[in-house]
Amino acid sequence: MDMTTALRELGVTDDVLTQDEKDQLDRDGYLPLEGILTADEVAAINERLAELTAAEGDRAGLEVHQEKGTDRLADLVNKDPRFAVCFSHPRVLAAMRHVLGEFRLSSLNSRAALPGEGHQALHADSGHPVEPGAYEVCNSIWLLDDFTPQNGATRVVPGSHRRGTMPADEMPDPAARHPDQIQLTGRAGTVVIFNSHLWHGGTQNHTDKPRRAMHSYFALRHLPQQLDQQSYLRVNTYNRLTPAQHFILDVTA
Repeated sequence: MDMTTALRELGVTDDVLTQDEKDQLDRDGYLPLEGILTADEVAAINERLAELTAAEGDRAGLEVHQEKGTDRLADLVNKDPRFAVCFSHPRVLAAMRHVLGEFRLSSLNSRAALPGEGHQALHADSGHPVEPGAYEVCNSIWLLDDFTPQNGATRVVPGSHRRGTMPADEMPDPAARHPDQIQLTGRAGTVVIFNSHLWHGGTQNHTDKPRRAMHSYFALRHLPQQLDQQSYLRVNTYNRLTPAQHFILDVTA
């Protein structure tokens, strides 16, 4: 199995993304893909995430990261077959190929910003600057609620992935508002692809309900995964996935 074969078997063809979509991703560093999940799929995923959050309690998210003011879950690859869409959808994978070329899943997590919480400093997921075009990581936000200015929608600085700097290099306080930032608002069921070198961060949830999302995060194949998929993979998970999905996770029997 190689990248070309795996992507072809998962439905990725040259026309899955339009040229305008590719250009937007190159220029702005992010691309909303509307209607990836149906309303029923969103509801089913939210129900399952609530069950997992209740079951895991204080240990929820420990496999990767816990964050004050949020409900986090990690290792979702193993926790329900319905999450496989997050590393298998052809439009999402086509975007990852466009940004990264050869890639694998680094982690699949969820994050719900709780009421009054969720603000983050602007950051880039790589943790270090890279030259434009030498991208290492790319993320996708799966909107499980409508993202609004009020409920903590992610903020980004369009084009900042091409600056070759980190927020702290240019801002006295990366937690402060950037003059060029926008919020990624959209309907539940949308997936927003964003180059993870793009400056981004959560904003405060000013509503009385959690603002829920999943993140399927991808990286170049030679880089360490945020969660070592081979170490965590369960036998029953391996058996229900296809060889092409095994390749995207970079796992073997």
